[in-house]
Amino acid sequence: MGPILGAELITAAGDLSGYADAGRLASAAGLVPVPRDSGRRTGNLHRPMRYSRKLRKVFYLSASAAMMREGPNRAYYLKKRGQGLKHTQALIALARRRVDVLWALLRDNRVFELDTPAARTT
Repeated sequence: MGPILGAELITAAGDLSGYADAGRLASAAGLVPVPRDSGRRTGNLHRPMRYSRKLRKVFYLSASAAMMREGPNRAYYLKKRGQGLKHTQALIALARRRVDVLWALLRDNRVFELDTPAARTT
């Protein structure tokens, strides 16, 4: 996420302490499907009716830009496409994953590094 999307994230999300966890932030962005079941029909998951369009746009554009470059994000996107998801569905799944990673980085006060801390040898 670059400086422009980072600034848009801050303005759209506001104070991140208002969100209990990554799931709440993703839910506010409309990245978490909600059930719309009726009678015997179950498993009807749809986008929620109430969510922040600005916040969703930030994560969608972030995932879109990350998907175009080689790396773990593109690999995740291609894995989701291989599972039969359409482009938009795979991009939303990547956006949700990026919310989880961003939340973990902010929670631990760390900078993103491509290799995991356990894989480093120092």
